[in-house]
Amino acid sequence: MKLKLALFSLAALGSAAVTALAGTQGAPAPAPPIKPVAPPIASGSYPFYMPMQGLRRPANRLFVRCEASRRAGREVYSGGGKDALGGRAEGGFEIVFEAADSAGNPCVYPFAPWLPQIVGNLNGTQYLIRSSIEGRRVTFRSNDQWATINLRLFDFGRSRVHFELSDIELDFPGAIQPKGALNIEGFGGTAPGLFTAVIRRAKIFGGKNSLFVPSGQTMLYVEDSEFAGNVGTNTDQEHSTYINGILVSHLRNSVWRGQRAWQNQSSGHQLKDKAYLRIYEDVTVSNTPNGGPPSAMPPLDLSSFGFTWSNNLRIVRLPSQQTVRDTLVDLRAEIMYGNPANYPWPVTIDRNWRMPAAPLNALDKVYLSVFFNTQVESFRTEPFVFALRPQGTGYEPGTSIVAGNESTLPAQQRMVSLAFGTKGSFTKVYAREGWTFADPKLPAGAEWVQDREAFIRHALGLIGR
Repeated sequence: MKLKLALFSLAALGSAAVTALAGTQGAPAPAPPIKPVAPPIASGSYPFYMPMQGLRRPANRLFVRCEASRRAGREVYSGGGKDALGGRAEGGFEIVFEAADSAGNPCVYPFAPWLPQIVGNLNGTQYLIRSSIEGRRVTFRSNDQWATINLRLFDFGRSRVHFELSDIELDFPGAIQPKGALNIEGFGGTAPGLFTAVIRRAKIFGGKNSLFVPSGQTMLYVEDSEFAGNVGTNTDQEHSTYINGILVSHLRNSVWRGQRAWQNQSSGHQLKDKAYLRIYEDVTVSNTPNGGPPSAMPPLDLSSFGFTWSNNLRIVRLPSQQTVRDTLVDLRAEIMYGNPANYPWPVTIDRNWRMPAAPLNALDKVYLSVFFNTQVESFRTEPFVFALRPQGTGYEPGTSIVAGNESTLPAQQRMVSLAFGTKGSFTKVYAREGWTFADPKLPAGAEWVQDREAFIRHALGLIGR
């Protein structure tokens, strides 16, 4: 036991400390910094792991006119439009909103978009909502307390289904009722069934969460977008964005902010993401509020189960009225959010598992988070940036809440976190928990963790995706 605790202490210090100790004994100079490998994803394309074959053209295509709709206070269509559907759409839909008025000004629609009820066979269907001009946003602005875009796909089973929102701004400052200003309700699904949701060049504000995605066989891809916060009235349980137990959340070149503190509560998070696999590239997360004082909670609340690969994450923290929580990226293990079948190994401790003496030689056998080039900007010197919380012993009866986190031993943990090139206003990279390593030298055979695509293939391959 003394040996295990000693090993864990070195891990908690991180490899930078280990290298320093070794250097006093004549060890060679550290290797050059490890750099991520992440080929650019072309604008308008889809990640390699997101299968887009087998989708068919939407059966229902609607075009919404700008000035006529503004005068009417509701959608006015070219052609048969909404009335021809009878409120129901079978075979998918594409709704295109005219981007500009006759003077060439951007169109602002004074209502929330209407969506038809989805019926019939879902396999191969697509649900597309977009501006008529690529790269030019149309805005929906409403103070209605129920304002939302709510895509309702209940139990898509083994079907392949796709949703896409492009060049849309939702400005719903009074929408205190909907679960999300954008609520992508792709519930359930059974492998090989898959629901993909893509958001491009969007700006979203309102709802209890500006974006809400429930658990399911879902892959989410977001690029070039801004999530400007929520307006719910129970902000301790609501977040700027809440991504539940889905398969993948891939976020690129986007900003999360707007979560507020509320009365004497420290409130929710800017980005609460419990996906099995999380990919963050050039993402900014800030506690800059949208009304009210800033949130005091960690800006990012992530599950320690599963996998995270991040490059160029920027975290900004402003002073709040409550005492701030001491971590910026909280890798937590208190609740099981996704389907347990989505995970290759138990999420509570396994009596058949013991962390080997050299954890860096076992990165392909553990739940892994890797952070490259994280930048911290804070009103104070943060005590640490990342915290990796311990696994527990089981579940509280009848719930998905993990129990016994405080009583497990380091050697029982099956989670490792690595950080490379972390910069900014902090004292340490990691809290003194878990198997964590700051700027380690990777052993031969572990170079795959640098490569975004190899990392994704490893994580999804473990669950047959």
